[in-house]
Amino acid sequence: MKTADEFTSPPQDYNVVVPDGWFQLALDPDDRDRGIVALADRQFRGVDNAPHLKEQFMRNLQKQAKNAYKVGGTELYISTLAVGPVPLASSLLISVPAPDEWPKCSDAEELAEHLADQNDDDTQVGVVELAVAGKAVRQRRRAAAAPEAQMGNTLPTTTLTYYVPIPATSRWLMLNFSTPIDPLADQMVALFDTVAGTLHWG
Repeated sequence: MKTADEFTSPPQDYNVVVPDGWFQLALDPDDRDRGIVALADRQFRGVDNAPHLKEQFMRNLQKQAKNAYKVGGTELYISTLAVGPVPLASSLLISVPAPDEWPKCSDAEELAEHLADQNDDDTQVGVVELAVAGKAVRQRRRAAAAPEAQMGNTLPTTTLTYYVPIPATSRWLMLNFSTPIDPLADQMVALFDTVAGTLHWG
């Protein structure tokens, strides 16, 4: 497993290790609907009296997947984990933004400075070192709830984004984690940090 500074040509691929209870949803339009139906069936197994909730769940997933695909998303993971009756709602979108959608920043320090200038008091930005993938920008943000876009969720949403330079290129890989479980935000962020730490280039 090569570290970021050992690459003299761009890596062919990347890999992250996610928890067992995270469902990978295909973003390609040809495969997307099949995955959405499979996830909805899994989430609502044994629940026969809530067809409207299942339909809304599928509509939200469809919208989420379409938006993810539009911004260069390559993979979308949805958590199906729960502690007792409490679902640990969270997601991870991995994307590679197009060069023209990205600020001209040559390294992590420059990007961190750029993001810090753009953000408010509810955002923390810093440069971190990932074990194998190398230097990255880590941004944690807390945003007000958007019930109409989050199946009625009324709690603030915490997002954790890692911006990782792809070796031997001027492109960046984004890991965008999100959770609406405000009371457990710190614990969920700790889990997200662990997942980000598994990123390695192939």
